[in-house]
Amino acid sequence: MLMKSDADMTKADSSDADVGVPVSVKIRERIQQARKRFHSNDNIAEFIEPGELEKLLEEVTDKMQGVLDAMVIDTENDHNTGDTARRVAKMYLNEVFRGRYVTGPEVTEFPNAEHLNELMIVGPITVRSACSHHLCPVIGKIWIGVMPNEHTNVIGLSKYARMAEWIMGRPQIQEEAVVQLADLIQEKTQPDGLAIVMEASHYCMAWRGVKDMDSRMINSVMRGVFLKDPNLRREFLSLIPRRS
Repeated sequence: MLMKSDADMTKADSSDADVGVPVSVKIRERIQQARKRFHSNDNIAEFIEPGELEKLLEEVTDKMQGVLDAMVIDTENDHNTGDTARRVAKMYLNEVFRGRYVTGPEVTEFPNAEHLNELMIVGPITVRSACSHHLCPVIGKIWIGVMPNEHTNVIGLSKYARMAEWIMGRPQIQEEAVVQLADLIQEKTQPDGLAIVMEASHYCMAWRGVKDMDSRMINSVMRGVFLKDPNLRREFLSLIPRRS
C-alpha cells in the first residue's frame, strides 16, 4: 500500500482549510504577511494568483447583490436591475478600478540616441477615475512636461496615456494620483525635470453635496529643473492650451 508523504498530507490539509474561505480573505492575508499596504489607490496585482480575479468577481457580485437587497430593490422582478450586481462588479474589477488588480502596462524604453534636451509636452490626456470618499467619477485631463537629458529613456507617446490610465484606474484623491503618476514616469524615464498638471471635474461635488456642475480642481507636480527654474516652469504652463 502506498503511503502519503508528510508534504502531501500537509498540502491536503491546507487545501481542506481553504475550502469555503473567500478569495478576498486569501488575498488580504498574503498582503498582510508581506507587510504591504492595500489602500484604495494601491496596486495589489502581485498578490493575486491565476484564476483568483474571476473568483473575486463572483464574490463582489454576491456582496453587491446584498447591497441591492439592503436597499430594498426587487431585483427578482425588476427587469432593469436583474443583473445589476454582476454588471457593477465587472465594472469595478475589470474597468474603472482595473488599475488595482492588474500589473502595469509594458513600457518599452529606448536610449536617447540623439541626445534630446528640449522641453517636450504630452497632452491633454483624458483620464477617468473615482474619488475614494464616495466612489463618484473623477473625469479630467492631464498635461505632462518632460525635460530629457542624454541619459533619459525615451518612450512612445501612447505609453504616457497607458501609464496615466493604469494609475487613475483606482479609487483616488486627485492630489495623490498625480504624485503616483509622477513617481511612475520618473522611474521609467529618469529625466532632468518632470511636470504634471491635472484638471478634473469631481462628481462628488457635481452629483451630490453642493451639486456644483462647474467647479474644477487643478493641481500640479513639479520636479527637478521645473521646480528649480521658474522660467522653464512658466514656459511649460504657457504652452499648455487654454483649459476649459
